[in-house]
Amino acid sequence: KGVQQRLLCTVEAHRSTQLSSGSSIKSTVRCDRGMATGASEAVRPKVLVTRRLPAGVLEPLTRFFDVDLFDESGDMTAKELTRRVGGVAGLVCVVTDSIDREVLDAGEDLQIIANIAVGYDNIDVSYAASRGVVVSNTPDVLTEAVAELTWGLILSVTRRLAEGDRLIRAGRWTRWSLEFMLGTELRGKRLGIVGPGRIGTAVAKRAAVFGMEVAGAGRVDRSTSSPTRNKFGYPVISLDELLVSADVVSLHVPLNASTRHLIDRRRLARMKRSAYLVNTSRGPVVDEAALAWALHERVIAGAALDVHEHEPQVHPDFRSVDNIVLIPHLGSGTHETRKAMADLAVANVASVLSGKPPLTPVQA
Repeated sequence: KGVQQRLLCTVEAHRSTQLSSGSSIKSTVRCDRGMATGASEAVRPKVLVTRRLPAGVLEPLTRFFDVDLFDESGDMTAKELTRRVGGVAGLVCVVTDSIDREVLDAGEDLQIIANIAVGYDNIDVSYAASRGVVVSNTPDVLTEAVAELTWGLILSVTRRLAEGDRLIRAGRWTRWSLEFMLGTELRGKRLGIVGPGRIGTAVAKRAAVFGMEVAGAGRVDRSTSSPTRNKFGYPVISLDELLVSADVVSLHVPLNASTRHLIDRRRLARMKRSAYLVNTSRGPVVDEAALAWALHERVIAGAALDVHEHEPQVHPDFRSVDNIVLIPHLGSGTHETRKAMADLAVANVASVLSGKPPLTPVQA
């Protein structure tokens, strides 16, 4: 790669997981500089960072690598990304950056792409692997934040909190009555988890607090689970069985060919008319045209979306119904979690560029 300087780095990643405060990762990078024999000047590997990061996160990279930071408030265009990735050894990106074949071909010196997200559907992982480029993500550190937000959405849509807020702001609250803006209690109801992975499981673990029973649908770890129950004890059933029996359906699947429009018109029609759909996974998992139909026709009671099919655009038909809660992709949006995600991405880059394995690699 034309690097004359050897970077002998030790990346220490200390993880701590606490049920009450969530997961965090702290990374320290120590590098001793050694010059190749006969080299007159050190050449530092270049790292492109496509977004501003929380204060202090970039310090390990700026000390030992040549960092090119896109320091603007908007998104980096595909053209700009393709131009600036040339000669870059490490790329720190976010889920709205499309790392496709064109970008990968332009980044002929790339060794690692560190995505600041647990999902990686924005990256052509297979093509990256064929070029010998490592891809990493940020699992675990955002689990608790997304689980907390999921419950915020569940409460908001079932108890009509966002709807009530809009009513007051519009000056339309005129009186109180016994039948005013009645919602639905969670106690005694069934929570359906579609995708019982890290985040889905964290959501499920909180269900007992609200007196809900849990059922899951999707792949489970068969080494720790039975064919009918996962390791946390709740039943694992087919998706169709879950849809017809759950009072709240919460989506926690990755986006891929098999999950795109997983929730379509047919599956929405299988849900209870009193049921609610919550999506904190990826927008295209839900066919939003079908969901708009289901809400307008009262096929289901309501929905709450943190993610959208064509972000940042929102389906226009959602604006004319009250039985949906819409928020702008805030799942991991806490100070603590966003910093932990960025720390982990930077630690992955530092590890790979110092000749060590990535901390959290994505498998092609």
